[in-house]
Amino acid sequence: MHELSIAMSIVEIAQEEATRCGALEVIAVHLKLGALSGVMEDALRSSYEMAAYDTPLKNSELLVEQVPVKVYCATCCEEQSLPSIQDLACPQCGGPTPQVLSGREIEVFALEITQ
Repeated sequence: MHELSIAMSIVEIAQEEATRCGALEVIAVHLKLGALSGVMEDALRSSYEMAAYDTPLKNSELLVEQVPVKVYCATCCEEQSLPSIQDLACPQCGGPTPQVLSGREIEVFALEITQ
């Protein structure tokens, strides 16, 4: 279960940033999670609770924003959103789309804190 090691990293990153900002408490950690990240959201949430236990983040909430897969189609010369991660083909022309623009993210992008 690699979600636990990811959750531990998220807690560590959030703790470091909260300390740097002089936060008294972390209320929420905002995370972008791409559809191609290979991370199961439910497993990550459970792992986050375990990783945050007995830390300053113990009462914080993990807020996950799902990031869809977007690719660049060289045939259509435009960005496309894929309806399924199972098929990396352009939904307009059916051509291959090896250039992934988004959907691989695992990114802490905001913290809600009290000071």
